[in-house]
Amino acid sequence: MDLALLRTFVAVHRAGSFTRAAALLGLSQPAVTSQIRTLERQLGRPLFHRRARGVTPTPVGDQLAHKAAPHLDALLRITETEREAAGAPRTLHIAGPPEFLSLRVLPALAPLVGQGHTLRTVLRAGSEELLDALAAGHHDLIATTARPRRALFTAAALCDEEHVLVAAPYWAALVDPDRLRESGPTALDGIPLVEVHESLPLVTRYWAAVFDTRPDTRPDAATVVAPDLRAVLECVRGGAGLAVLPRYLCRDALARGEIVALLEPAVPPLRTWFLVARAGSLALSHVSRAHDRLLRAAAHW
Repeated sequence: MDLALLRTFVAVHRAGSFTRAAALLGLSQPAVTSQIRTLERQLGRPLFHRRARGVTPTPVGDQLAHKAAPHLDALLRITETEREAAGAPRTLHIAGPPEFLSLRVLPALAPLVGQGHTLRTVLRAGSEELLDALAAGHHDLIATTARPRRALFTAAALCDEEHVLVAAPYWAALVDPDRLRESGPTALDGIPLVEVHESLPLVTRYWAAVFDTRPDTRPDAATVVAPDLRAVLECVRGGAGLAVLPRYLCRDALARGEIVALLEPAVPPLRTWFLVARAGSLALSHVSRAHDRLLRAAAHW
């Protein structure tokens, strides 16, 4: 059986789409369709059900993918090992929210530079946009808080991120902690709000987890909107109002007393970060090495 046909078949099986598989393989969609038809004729059985949006594998297709994919990945791993031995540099494309990449991911990957790696970073915040770009082959790895459900991806939990309700000392002095625990967000009335988006994603999650309620999410509810959590921190430090921030991001400012935690709930809100790759791409040595290094580093985050 032609290995090129099997490679195309596995790509379609993982991508769930002739179009996405064609983009990943660098082929035209008609070429991918033709190869799958050729393989189906050789086997005498259909491998995919054609749907309005993409394809789903038949039982025969699932069985073939289960048998063929590990061997194709192993062949790719051998090819990559020889390429690495020849000293060919590889570029790792990694994407995610700017503050998490800047403060967590890139420092962990920095030692790989000069060891056959170069790095290209895309700073984006939209989880679905990142997953779509990963599926299309634009990135090798992404960091996201949205665990993907598609078979095209493999996701590993990186770390849990604790969220803290913070404000500058001036505003903190106006808040009665006992009233905040008993009455909830009404104890914060009159204090401006700083967020990364008008939809108040961090505040909404915190309010639901700690106060079992929802904040006012009208477009003008936030006094300051800054699309980077580092900018939110600086606004809070400067006295612009209160915010919900990851503890790793504001730990130093808390320790120096520049900002104050308004509440320390017994069970703090957590958000899990995932490191996501396309299925099969960890056979690529430069992707696998970066993936493993980030998982090891995250154990200390």
